[in-house]
Amino acid sequence: MRTEGTVDDAVRRAVELAASGERVVLGIAGAPGAGKSTLARRVVVAVDEHFGVGTAVQVPMDGFHLSNGALDRLGRHDRKGAIDTFDADGYVALVRRLVLADEPVVWAPDFDRRVDEPVAGSIAVPRDARLVVSEGNYLLDESAPWDALSDLFTETWFCTVDDGVRVDRLVGRHMRHGRDHEAARSWAVEVDGVNAERVAATVSRASRIVRT
Repeated sequence: MRTEGTVDDAVRRAVELAASGERVVLGIAGAPGAGKSTLARRVVVAVDEHFGVGTAVQVPMDGFHLSNGALDRLGRHDRKGAIDTFDADGYVALVRRLVLADEPVVWAPDFDRRVDEPVAGSIAVPRDARLVVSEGNYLLDESAPWDALSDLFTETWFCTVDDGVRVDRLVGRHMRHGRDHEAARSWAVEVDGVNAERVAATVSRASRIVRT
């Protein structure tokens, strides 16, 4: 049964999940600019405050962006962020390892927005971490191999926000990383917008909707 609530409701639920003492892998889906990363950070901070630092770890799907060089070779750089600009099989394989929790430590990639590139081996997830939070656009997508994730995540939440707010966030983000206002808005509407439509169609598969 899907529930709907606020960020505070979602944080309380994450603390409940971590209290089980078992490995929990939580997915947070949503359109670009919906607030997924912010929610994931809130969850990690809250869980660590309750159970001790290191109890929760954030592992972003964005670490599986193809490199800019690879996107150039494939002719996809002008729509970076689309579903086929990620190493989907690699991401699903990582989530499986995180669920199994049978290795002393799993090293996950991160994404450095300063250089707009993934960075391998950046995030350590030790075996005793109770809660792993992973956020990304396509965690609820029905195409292969993304469709395998629904059976791997303990719960998958859908993060949503007013569309005007979401676009404004994206414009600000793109401007902070070098685009002028016109180029930033064009990318937010034309490139991110296409991806947002695909993501919006997956909301019915979420176990919880979180309004940010």
